[in-house]
Order: sequence, then C-alpha cells, then structure tokens
Amino acid sequence: MNRSMFRQLSAIVPLAMSLAALVLVIYHLIADSSPRAPDEGTAAHVFQLLIVGQAPFAAYFAVRWIPREPGPAMQVLALQAAAAVVALAPVVLTGM
Repeated sequence: MNRSMFRQLSAIVPLAMSLAALVLVIYHLIADSSPRAPDEGTAAHVFQLLIVGQAPFAAYFAVRWIPREPGPAMQVLALQAAAAVVALAPVVLTGM
C-alpha cells in the first residue's frame, strides 16, 4: 500500500473516526451496565455522528485521488470501509 496516501488528511480522518466509534462502543459495552433507556443516549448519538461524519471525508478522498492514483486510492478506500464495518459490527452483533 502506498504510504504517501496516508499523508492525506482525508485518508486518515475516516480511519480515526472509525477507531473512535469502536472505542466508544467497547467502552459502552464494558462500563455501562444500566438498563436500556427510552432515549438512545449521548453515546449512541456520538457514535452515529462519527459513522456518518466519515462519508464527506471519504467522498472527498475518492474524488480527489481515484483519478490520479486509482490503485492506491482504492486500497485506502477499502481500508476505510473495513474500519467502518469493524466499528459497526459490535453494535449489530449485540443489538444495541
């Protein structure tokens, strides 16, 4: 994978947001043993913002780098998508 692609902020931000969302979910699973509230809560809203907020960065990265370097850019986009799926997996598997 081309390391110079990861010098682009639009490549790093979605990965960092996915990592933050994953950490938030894991922390919520470990630390919060309270019963479900009628409202989703702050953690759920922050998680949703982190996941949806990745889209503009990934779209900008795709528009900017796919025409210039399609192979490495697609690898970075695949990594971004995989990171988002990993962040979403605990939510789907636990039914949060």
